[in-house]
Amino acid sequence: MVATTVSARGWLLYGAMAVLWGIPYLFIKEAVDSYSPAAIVAGRTLLGALILLPLALHRRALGPALRLWPWVLAFGAIEMAGPFLLLGHAEQTLSSGLTGLLVATVPLFAAIISLLRGDRGVLSPARAIGLGVGFAGVAVIVLGPGLAVADPRDALWAVGQVLLVAVLYAIAPFLIATKLKDVPSLGTITLSLLMIGIAYLPFGLLTQHEVPTVRSTVSLVALGILCTAVAFLGFFALIREVGPVRAPLFTYVNPVVAILLGVVILGEPLSPGLLLGFPLVIVGCWLAATGGRLRRRPIANELPIV
Repeated sequence: MVATTVSARGWLLYGAMAVLWGIPYLFIKEAVDSYSPAAIVAGRTLLGALILLPLALHRRALGPALRLWPWVLAFGAIEMAGPFLLLGHAEQTLSSGLTGLLVATVPLFAAIISLLRGDRGVLSPARAIGLGVGFAGVAVIVLGPGLAVADPRDALWAVGQVLLVAVLYAIAPFLIATKLKDVPSLGTITLSLLMIGIAYLPFGLLTQHEVPTVRSTVSLVALGILCTAVAFLGFFALIREVGPVRAPLFTYVNPVVAILLGVVILGEPLSPGLLLGFPLVIVGCWLAATGGRLRRRPIANELPIV
């Protein structure tokens, strides 16, 4: 059991990561109130890169990443450039809690990708049940009663964007495991953030048509500092403390944090569909990722969802 082997420091890091990667959806929701999605991507990635860059230089982690910069850029596009922009667009329509829960479907898509890559282990009865239950939960949330949006078509489009984010997040670790397995994670993350931030900066400036509010600006800064730089440092520390297999277990708590913050701080409604679908998604993801075991199967250089 995890509880008998994880130290107090490990549990503290678990709690910190559950919050640090449970709150981005709240901050994105606040930031899109007066920042364009492209400006949010540029600001978040550049802030994160500037904070991580000195540490990456000190640990000499950038050299190996620079030698494989095309693959690092591809990883950044899949893990950051696409998802961060899609989340900004989606949260102009969806609640932050619903967005966080839909992103939690990553293990479902990771299981499907593993199957397509020839891993027949995902065909076990428990994993198959997990896939069915998880996607049934998504259907209940999206098609069930109480989805608080003005236009159902806009809602379906936004849900599709978030599910695409989940697909991209599921693909990224496979790229790390096959093309960047010998590159330090800190170097990959820092260089990715820097390249994506520079690439998005002109688009962010061109699409920013209003003066940002203080509240949106604080949220954007929090995204860059807390949910990007500090969160990645915390995740690396958690990996060192409990190992790469158990480190991502906190991701099952992230949607709970996202939903609670949305309800308490933003006053977002708890729709009947969300209440019914939430446990189905979480249970389905757990079964799809673990096959019903208490420990996840190891995935090389596994990365979180942010």
